[in-house]
Amino acid sequence: MKKPYRFRRWLFAPLVYLAAIFLLIEEWLWANGARAMRVLAQFPPLHALEAWIVRLPPYWALAVFVLPAVLLFPVKLLALLAIARGHAFSGIGVIVAAKLGGAAAVARLYTLTRPTLLTLPWFARWHGRFMETKDRWIARLQATHAWRRTSRLSAMLGRARRVWWRRLYKGRPGRHNSRPARVLRRFAAFWRARR
Repeated sequence: MKKPYRFRRWLFAPLVYLAAIFLLIEEWLWANGARAMRVLAQFPPLHALEAWIVRLPPYWALAVFVLPAVLLFPVKLLALLAIARGHAFSGIGVIVAAKLGGAAAVARLYTLTRPTLLTLPWFARWHGRFMETKDRWIARLQATHAWRRTSRLSAMLGRARRVWWRRLYKGRPGRHNSRPARVLRRFAAFWRARR
């Protein structure tokens, strides 16, 4: 009885590693996307849009929550068409950009619309079931050796990135002194002055 179990474990090991990597990337996209959207939401026009989204009735909030997936679906199809026509790098670049932008938008919209959406009984029931199932599967995945190894590797890469970033910006005062950050600060000051 040991041989089939060992064979099955050997067969599914790459899938477990793939799932662990996918989950780590998804967590990173969700967290950083939500943080980036929170920063962008400080601009007055986006702040007003978010205030409007929070006040929406439940079914309108559901429509707004689903909107990024609906809008990005044709973009992803066109990217697949570009890949099929021989423009692999362009197509993959569009898919990656759509995934990054979509994850950031969905993370922010989920934060804004969740209280309203949970007032819908069917949504609250399915949301609870989905979260329980997701937590159970994540706990099973986190109990594996593959998760621990992938998580250690991710932490090691994160530390290396932070060390590299500190060395790159060594001697420069302030946290956000890059040119894009300065342009965004000027843009925010411009919009605040117009109010």
